[in-house]
Amino acid sequence: MSLTREDRRAFAKSGIPREPDLTQPYPKRLLTSKLSWLTIVMLAVYATALVLLYLQVVPDQEVRGGRIVGLGTEAIPVAAKYAALTVIPLTLAFLWADRYRPQRFWVWLMTFGWGACVATFVSAQINTWAAGHLSIVGDGDPATGPRAAIYVAPFVEEASKATVLFWLAILMRYQWVSRLTGIVLAGLSGAAFAFVENILYYGRAYRYAAQTFGEVTPMEALQGIAFQRGLLTFFGHPLFTSMTGIGLAIAMRSKSKVVRVVAPLAGFCCAALLHMLFNSTVSLVGGTQLLIMYLAIALPLVVGLVVFIVRQEFREGRLIRERLTDYVRVGWLPAEDPEKLSRLRTRCKALWHSVFLGPDAFLATIRFQRAATELAYLRDAMARGLVDGAGLKREKALLTKIRTQRPLAVVSPVGRAAYPSFRRQKQPALAFPAPTYPGPAGIGGYYPAPAEMRVGVPVGVAPPNLPATAPGGAPVPGVAPLGQTATQYSEVDPNWKPPEG
Repeated sequence: MSLTREDRRAFAKSGIPREPDLTQPYPKRLLTSKLSWLTIVMLAVYATALVLLYLQVVPDQEVRGGRIVGLGTEAIPVAAKYAALTVIPLTLAFLWADRYRPQRFWVWLMTFGWGACVATFVSAQINTWAAGHLSIVGDGDPATGPRAAIYVAPFVEEASKATVLFWLAILMRYQWVSRLTGIVLAGLSGAAFAFVENILYYGRAYRYAAQTFGEVTPMEALQGIAFQRGLLTFFGHPLFTSMTGIGLAIAMRSKSKVVRVVAPLAGFCCAALLHMLFNSTVSLVGGTQLLIMYLAIALPLVVGLVVFIVRQEFREGRLIRERLTDYVRVGWLPAEDPEKLSRLRTRCKALWHSVFLGPDAFLATIRFQRAATELAYLRDAMARGLVDGAGLKREKALLTKIRTQRPLAVVSPVGRAAYPSFRRQKQPALAFPAPTYPGPAGIGGYYPAPAEMRVGVPVGVAPPNLPATAPGGAPVPGVAPLGQTATQYSEVDPNWKPPEG
């Protein structure tokens, strides 16, 4: 669909994406895309931040009056393996939750990279600076140690993790279709931050145990802290940052200017408050009281977030069904589409069936489901007054895309998928003719009879092209009757008699 300059400006103002011009070659579209260049720039920034953080914490640092022991190159690979045991399941869980309107891969990459590289580097600089000043003010009192963790770290870390969410909300506000979007992106940033932070904590425990002579080996020290941070409190950073993501999602789906300002701010304050309470509890409480607070406060918060995500899944399904029903009433969509496209089980089954029908069917099914889901959320945004008249052109483009992809896509999966058959095919049995007499096949013979003997005629009847007897009165092979009538006697001289005398 060709767009005028006014249409392109309207699309940009509303944040509505435009369909790529498929007539142009792919390299040209890639080089002229702003997102491609933005991705390259951000990857360079991520790599720079990660290298600077590595140079700061891994090698030993010479300072005035002594030396600060770093993590060392030996501890990093071991710590990374244990930290990966937590981040991989968390990342997969968040990606699984974003199934109705999954974001593109580059969005996930940008979010995860920011939390792992930029957020950790910025937080390390500010937290170190603040801890040094608070310790000096406290005149070296050990009680001043937790001050930075309680009063500085929550605000610094939550701000650094949430910055990428605000950037994405500005760049792709049209794609923020639900609260699940905010939870998933915030969870990815928090999980990536926790991954790098766990590497630092695990590496310090490993290096300290390796340099001290005690009853605990380096691996035992690493496994002990990995059990606490990687298993008992793995939910910390994703849970806190999710509050900011929910606030941003509420703001993006609201028409009120007050809500658009207050909701993100309230979400950030909630995230910082939860982070502060968590750090205060870990720093100041221990023993049985810490276990009670863990069971009474921390775990219920995690269960509450899981229940909220599941509830949102059902809510998004109802929204898609209701909005697509509007197009059924005017005859633009079949009556069965809203029900099929609003159920996750049916959508997943359709994708599974399309896998065994070839790449064309699989891609068509993905495009069909994405276009129908985007159409439902576009209709909801237009009903809320969030999108102006530019949404009508996008609506027509999505309906055209749905109609184009429908013939190849799997919409209503029925029965089992077309699984490939790996069974060994049976060889067909050799069709030997019925035994005949006499001849190579004979009675109980095992070899095919000659061509002139393969005639399907009744017993004792000669075939039409062969005589019943050969010249001289001999029977023709293959047509002689069986039984007593088959007995042949040689001719006897009637004058023959026993010799006399």
